[in-house]
Order: sequence, then C-alpha cells, then structure tokens
Amino acid sequence: MVLIHLTSCDAVKRVPQNEYLLTHNTVIINDKKDNSEAISNLIYQKPNRAILGLPLRLHLYNLARPNIDSIIQVKIYDNKDKMTWKTKLLSRKQLEKDIATRKGFNSWLKRTGEAPVILDEEKTKKSLIRLQNYHINNGWFDAETTYNLIKTDDKRAKIEYNVETGPAFIIDSISKKIESPLVELLYEATQKDALIKSAEQYRTVNFEQERDRISTELRNRGLYRFGQEHVSFEIDTVGTNKKVNVGVLISNRIVTNPDTTIVKPFKIFKVDKVNIYTDDTFATRDLPYENEITYNGYQLYSHDKMRYRPKAITDAVFIAPKTIFRDIDRTRSYRYLNELRTFKYPEIKYIAETDSTLIANVYLTPLKKFSLGFSAEVSQSNIQSVGLALNPSLQIRNIFKGAETFEISAITSIGASKDKNNIDDPFFDINEFGIDLGLRIPRLFSPFNTDKIVPKYMSPSTRISLSTTSQTNVGLDKQTFSGSFNYNWSPSNKITNNLDLFNVQYVRNLNVENYFRVYESSYNSLNNIAKDVNYIPQDNDLGIPVDTDIFLDYALASPTPNEINSAQLSTINSINERKNRLTENNLIFSTSFGLTRDVRTNLFDEDFSIFRFRVEFAGNLLSNTSKLLGLEKDEDNRYKIFNVAFSQYAKTEFDYIKHWDLGKKNVLAMRSYFGIAIPYGNSNNIPFSKSFFAGGANDNRAWTAYSLGPGSSETRNEFNEANLKLALGMEQRFNLFEDLNAAIFVDAGNIWNVLDDVEDERATFTSLKSLKDIAVGSGFGLRYDFSFFVFRFDIGFKTYDPSYQEANRWFNDYNFRNAVYNIGINYPF
Repeated sequence: MVLIHLTSCDAVKRVPQNEYLLTHNTVIINDKKDNSEAISNLIYQKPNRAILGLPLRLHLYNLARPNIDSIIQVKIYDNKDKMTWKTKLLSRKQLEKDIATRKGFNSWLKRTGEAPVILDEEKTKKSLIRLQNYHINNGWFDAETTYNLIKTDDKRAKIEYNVETGPAFIIDSISKKIESPLVELLYEATQKDALIKSAEQYRTVNFEQERDRISTELRNRGLYRFGQEHVSFEIDTVGTNKKVNVGVLISNRIVTNPDTTIVKPFKIFKVDKVNIYTDDTFATRDLPYENEITYNGYQLYSHDKMRYRPKAITDAVFIAPKTIFRDIDRTRSYRYLNELRTFKYPEIKYIAETDSTLIANVYLTPLKKFSLGFSAEVSQSNIQSVGLALNPSLQIRNIFKGAETFEISAITSIGASKDKNNIDDPFFDINEFGIDLGLRIPRLFSPFNTDKIVPKYMSPSTRISLSTTSQTNVGLDKQTFSGSFNYNWSPSNKITNNLDLFNVQYVRNLNVENYFRVYESSYNSLNNIAKDVNYIPQDNDLGIPVDTDIFLDYALASPTPNEINSAQLSTINSINERKNRLTENNLIFSTSFGLTRDVRTNLFDEDFSIFRFRVEFAGNLLSNTSKLLGLEKDEDNRYKIFNVAFSQYAKTEFDYIKHWDLGKKNVLAMRSYFGIAIPYGNSNNIPFSKSFFAGGANDNRAWTAYSLGPGSSETRNEFNEANLKLALGMEQRFNLFEDLNAAIFVDAGNIWNVLDDVEDERATFTSLKSLKDIAVGSGFGLRYDFSFFVFRFDIGFKTYDPSYQEANRWFNDYNFRNAVYNIGINYPF
C-alpha cells in the first residue's frame, strides 16, 4: 500500500499547477462502453501507457531532473566548498566525466520515459468531432456526441465521451446516370460485382472502394483516359424514413484547352505497337539503336548486340500489339519483369498515337551479368566450441539468353569439437565442404506447351539444382548428393503452388564405427545390460566398436542366452534396430506437391491466416523399375539400386496459422500442424531426414529439439524422431513499450510411431486413446522488434509431461530449474 501511495503521488510531480494529468478515457456508445481499437484511435489524447496498471515510463520520466544543467551549476560549480572537496577526491577531468555521466543518465531517463499527458480540452473537442464524423461515415447520420470532464483534487482528470447514434441509414434504391452509352454498356457488364448494395447499411468507405472498382474495371476494358474523377455519387435522404437513395453518376471526359473546354465521350483504345528497349539507360536513351528485331508483332531494340532471345522478353510483357488496352497488363508486366531478376527498375510508358490507339514503350535496364557474393559466419553449438564458415557465391544472369539465372555457391567450414573422437586430432577437427549449382528458368521448362494449363500471368518458373557436401568428424561423417527439378507458380496473389517433379537425395555414412560414441544413451543402456548379465566385469566397459558389435551378435543369437531376460532383449532389439536404421545409407527419389494460401495484405497485417499443404511420394518409380528389370531382393526383402536399399513412403503435412488483431498491438496467434509419413513396399521405416521431431524454439518450447517423445516413452536418445506428428500452439502477444513486446503461450503436441517397425506400445499411436500422451508446455517471453527482424527470448515450462505415470504428469517439473530457455529470430508462427 505504501508503494502504491508513493507511486501515485510521484505520477503528478511534473504536472504544472492548475493542470491535470489525463488518467482515463471512456467512450460510451448507446449506453455501452466501447473499448475497440477503431474507436480508441479516434481519440487525440490518450493517457500514459501502463504496464499492469502502473505507468512505468511516466515514473521514469519523472525521475529525471527537468533543469539538470542549472542544478549542477548551483550545487557544484557555484559552491566553492563542494568544488574544493570534490577536486581533492577527483581530478578536474574525472569530475567533468562524472558530471557528464549524470547528464547522460538524466537524458536517458527522459528519452526512455514518457512525459505526463496533460489534459487539453481543445483536443477533447477535436476527438468529439472525430467520433461524430466516424459514425456519420458509417451510416448513423443523426449521431450526437457530448463529453464530460471529471477532475479531482489530486491533479488528475478523466474524460467520458458519450455517443447516441440513433438508427442507422440503409441503402434503398440504386439508380444510374451515365452520359456515354459505351460506358453504360461496359459498366453494366461489371455491375454484378458492385460494392454498394440495397438493404445494406450506408458506409462511406464502400463508396470510395466502388469508385476505385469502377475505374479499374473500365480501364481494363479499354478506356485508357478514364479515371476516378469521372465517377461520383448522389445521396438522397430527404423524406426517405432513414433510407438512402443512391445515384451512380459517370460523366464524359472534359478536355480543357487554353481557350475552350470540350466535352468528349470516352473511346476504347487499342495498343497499336509495343516497343521494348532491352538495354536502356538514362544516358543512352536518346542515342540511336543499332539493332532492331521484330518478333510476334513486338519491336525489340538494343544499342549493342541483342543479349536476349526475343521470346524470353516478350513472354514477360503482357501488353500485346493490336489488342485492347487493359491497365492490368502493365501491372502484370511489372511483376513478371521484376521476377526475372535480370533488370532493374523496368519502366512502361503509353503514348497516345491517335484518339483511339496507343504505343507502349517498355524500357529495360539490365543488371550486371555477373554478381559475386560472400558471407562469413562464426558459430557455437552443443557439439563444437567454435566454428568458422565461408560462403562464396557467383550469380550469372541471362546465361542462355533466356533471362535464366545460374548460381554457384560453396560452403567451407571448420570447427573445434567439444568431445574429440581422437585426442590426436588437430584443434579444428570438424570440417564441411560443399557446392550447390542452381539454375532458375522464368517459365515452365517442358517439351510441351503449358501456357493453357499455367498461363504466364501466374509467374511460372523452373528451378534445377544439384548439390553435394562432405562432412567429417560430426556424428557418423557424411557425404550427400542431391538434385531436384522444381516448378513454381502463383494462380493468385494469395496462393503459391510448388511441384517437385523429382527430388533425389543420396546420403552415405562414412564413419559407421563411431555410432556408439555419438549416441551415448544407446551405448550406456547396452553397456549396463552387459554388466547386469555379467558379460563384462562391473569395472569394465564395452569397447567401441568391436566389443559393442560382438555383444549385439551374442545377445541377439538364436536361441537367446539364458542370462538375458525378455525386457533386456527388447531393449537390445530396439538399440540394434535404431543403430541399423541410422547407420544405413539412404537413397530417396521422391515427387511432391505443395500449396500455400497466405491472405496477408502486407508485412504489417496482423489479422490473417496461412494454410500450407504438402504431399510427397518416394520410391514408386524405382520400385516399378526394379520389377521391370527383374532385380532380386536382398535378405531383408528389399530392392537395391547402386547397392543401396531405396526408401519408399507416402508423406503429407497440414499447417494452419491464424492471427487475430485485438488492437493496441495486441495479437492472438494460433498454429495447428499435422504430419504423417507411412513406409511401404521397399521400406518398413522412414529415413531420419524425412521423419518428424518435437520440441525446440519453434515447436513445443518446454522441451529442447528432439527431446520430446515418441509418445509416453521414457527414451533418453539424443535424437528422438518418429513418423507421426501433432502440434498445437497458442500465443498472446502484447506491447510493453516502444519496440519491446511480450507474450504468454501454450504449446501442445508430440510425435508417435505408426505403421512402421517400432513395436514399443508407449512410442506408437494405436488409437485415439494415444492422444492422452500429448505433451503440454506453457511459458512467457520477450520480443524486441528491430524492424527487419525480431529477436525472441522464451521460457517454457513442462506443464503436462507424458513420460511420467498418468497420475503424476501435471506440473511435475513446472519450475525454473527444469525450464527450457529458447532464443530465436522472428516469431515461431
């Protein structure tokens, strides 16, 4: 209570005499309090922002001295005794530094703090006008507004705004008055999409959007000279009993000359010629062009030798010669030309050739053919104390004269491992080398004409890539080879489709003998069993890899040795199956399709949804080929290609994200995810690279990555994964002050094995009863918005842990000691 009293008094310490600190705004509409952001934003003056009811930034501001220079002058410089005493303790230079520090801290308090909001009645009256205009613009033409000031003796004030809307006005009849018969005909063809409709409440914004819609529709039907200024509306509410009669007025074109004003009807324009200048610059625009090519009615010009195949350029220009003018063609041309990544700042200008024909001039300024890139990175992780990486790249534009982009990038990294496999290894004992070749073609690369299936306005593109990497002294050491042939297109600005016609991945493990050094939990379990059955003395350990492999063969022999019980045998079986799966080489030949629907209007939109769907099939082509070639299966009943058993599976994923903007930088975000991968044919499990894991900064934040699941199993494996995943997340985000935001969250989900070779009941999804093993984590976090990215810090607490017995799962480890601390970039969803 004492603290509350002190902070309460401190809040008004910088409020001048006879002035009042604004502490609260209340808006009452038709006798009901309204806290919506739309209404709140109409108020000019708002109280100082509070955190948990306390105006923290106001108190910081009040801690600062408003006249710090005068105070220092009087108390230090003008006080001879104090100056003498201080200069004995400090040199003059140290004293000046100490004073500068005080001033700096005082300035920081002012910058970080927030000055008290002093009641200004003139702004209150402006707010009242805003409230009235808002309601009039939304159909309450008879709205009346008043305000009431509530002042207290302790220099505080509240404002109460009252709005009585009266009944809303409803649109009744809609008529039209169009001066040009041609325009009337075109307007009627678009009238079904009108935004102003009978029986709906009057809203000014609908009339503004309808004016824009009419203008856009008519310009896309050939009316080159048409604009929004030619559309107006007549509103009649006299004697209509709260009804609005609307007249749509579209006037003819008015041409003003120095001496006369002429009214002309609109005409449909045709594009007569399209000129494309392929190497335009401001400096050379007026110089003669040396080369001219005619292709499909287009005229292409260049000062030097033509660098591009004509079709590659004309395909990117939607404005076609001898066609009706459409404004959307210019918009689509800009979009496609920018997506070529070959030109900078394309420019399209129309010139009126006659009173009904146009010439379209397209000016293209090429980017440099070659671009070099280079990045360096220093990192630290749980397996290396320090790592250094270099990533050079070379980009070659228009490599085949079809606006294609070819990129070569390389990775070279070295690192120092925390736990060396060999004490004789050098300090930098981790290394990785790789190269990636990528070709982007700005169309669907196909022997068939695909324009009717995927029109060019969908911005189709093809990407072909090949890559290889070699990694040593990390895990089992690996060599990977991959290649893909990918199509991408966007049917609309909200939907993107992606088709991997084929994707090939080959993973070769180079150091299988290191398995039990990497997966220490498996080794510890195996080693303990060997001691328990007296296979080795208690003070000895199994050697890696010879002793571990010999013991596995011994324990799994038929018949099973007498000293090994069924529970131990089950554990050894699991260890051996996991070892075989994680050490075998993988060959994956897959085809996949993905769809993304993103309704965000811009980066600042916080009321949107995103839906992602992906389906993938692997191994079917290789399986059918093996049958046709009459290949024989190995001892595990699997076909092999290049002595590697290829993977065969079906995999699908659904991901849905929804954000609700609650106003005042308050956002509720939700994510749901479901994924399943089912092995069949040539496989009885899913490759590690294609399996699912749970936990981590972007998943269930109460568990570290790979540490959750599968199911309710108490596994202590370093990397837990499975082939079924369910994840849910809910997060409430709110602003603290300026760019610092906070969030509270609840995450739920888990992974399970299903329809594969895992037999552990606790790790498998057997029925809907398995949903009781969904893990729940909750927590809170801070986010700092740097504009171009968000730095995120989250603390997750294990709220419901399925690895415990069912009666002891809730809040068992709900404390800071067992919490997981996550650092991430940008939001988790």
